[in-house]
Amino acid sequence: MDYAEAQAAFFTPREGEVRPLGFTSPARTLRDALEPIATVCFWSEPAYDAYAALGLDFLQGYVYSRSCVLGDAEPSVAAAAFGVFEPGLVSGVLADARGVADLAAIRAAKESGAVAALRAVLGDDADAPEVAEIATILRRGCDAADPTGRALHAGLTALPWPEDPVGQVWHAATILREHRGDGHLAALVAAGIDGVAANHLTELWVGWDPLAYTASRAWSDEAMAGAGAALADRGWLADGRLTPAGEEARHDLEEATDRSVAPAIAAIGGDLDRVVGYLEPWGERLVARGWFPPDPYKRAAG
Repeated sequence: MDYAEAQAAFFTPREGEVRPLGFTSPARTLRDALEPIATVCFWSEPAYDAYAALGLDFLQGYVYSRSCVLGDAEPSVAAAAFGVFEPGLVSGVLADARGVADLAAIRAAKESGAVAALRAVLGDDADAPEVAEIATILRRGCDAADPTGRALHAGLTALPWPEDPVGQVWHAATILREHRGDGHLAALVAAGIDGVAANHLTELWVGWDPLAYTASRAWSDEAMAGAGAALADRGWLADGRLTPAGEEARHDLEEATDRSVAPAIAAIGGDLDRVVGYLEPWGERLVARGWFPPDPYKRAAG
């Protein structure tokens, strides 16, 4: 898959009305503001070009760049850390990508691509003093975030901080994004929800067509049918929609995830609105440039 194919697959604008999700919190507000910044290393064209220069396609660049924080861990470990993708997809793509580029090269490409994309979008604003200030505030959150049980988060904290203040904002965003993601995966496990059911539950919650999002993560028809049956057995799914109990269960997952990141949010404290006030317009610039999916539900699904 090249970049044009990735855009065709993932960057389709949403048609029709956007339904409010009915869940807001300071932690969720920060997460949604961070998402385009943190994932610029996956979605942007400069990042793709950096991976393509190593001989990687779009999917290889995503899987290898995200999992490179785990070092030379077995591909199955990366698949477990990702959680919501069909494990064989992640393992196979990662094994192939490692045959093309080494660990140091993919880590360097990830940072350089992310910084190049953010600088291209921010222009002169990239050198504003507020960038370093936002990085400092986010680092308070990173310092307070406990990596226990969080593989991707822990791997990121072992990497050196970029020298460029724009790179520091991006790196902090990735740490806090994966910190929340790891915590969300733990909440899913505690609730007895596997990866395929997690996707199905989320797509029903945000309003995508049933199984459209789940199928994009390579789950088989049999696995998706089994997930739907399991959700129905729990009283969470009926007639292709979440039941009130299913809506409540999904909200409970968000609340559990919020609790898992509470120390980081507390460390950012009263500066949260200021940080979000800068990050949200940066994210909209990325969307306008075509370097983050325009569907607002993509941030919710993450």
